[in-house]
Amino acid sequence: MVSTDELSVEVSVIDPQVAVVAVQGDIDAETGTMLHHQLANQLVHGRQHLVLDLRAVPFMDSSGLNVLIRAGNDTKRVAGSLRLAAVSPVVLRLLDLTGLSVSMPVHASPEEALFAIAAASLPRASGSGPEAGPDAVG
Repeated sequence: MVSTDELSVEVSVIDPQVAVVAVQGDIDAETGTMLHHQLANQLVHGRQHLVLDLRAVPFMDSSGLNVLIRAGNDTKRVAGSLRLAAVSPVVLRLLDLTGLSVSMPVHASPEEALFAIAAASLPRASGSGPEAGPDAVG
């Protein structure tokens, strides 16, 4: 766990490609850089999919939004994803007002976000195989 007086960040590595990052405290100009470094560090270590647990974040300003945007772009560059979880009502309102809640998946809980990552990783039906044949029942 990394902590300053204003912000603490605890990382739980779920598997080599997935981490849940629990954030506690305000995300603003003073704390945003530290959070960005923590998220970038996870990507350096091969974790393409990040779940940000924001339940204990009572306030976020434009610097915090910038951290989310940068992290979202960084995860996309490595074919991963950034998912927000357990977002407080105040922060969710900010995400809604800025349109970020449309471009970044927001989940009710970290567990729901992890389920979505797992579901997105499942192979899609390719249209081949016996279930896709002419006798398939739809």
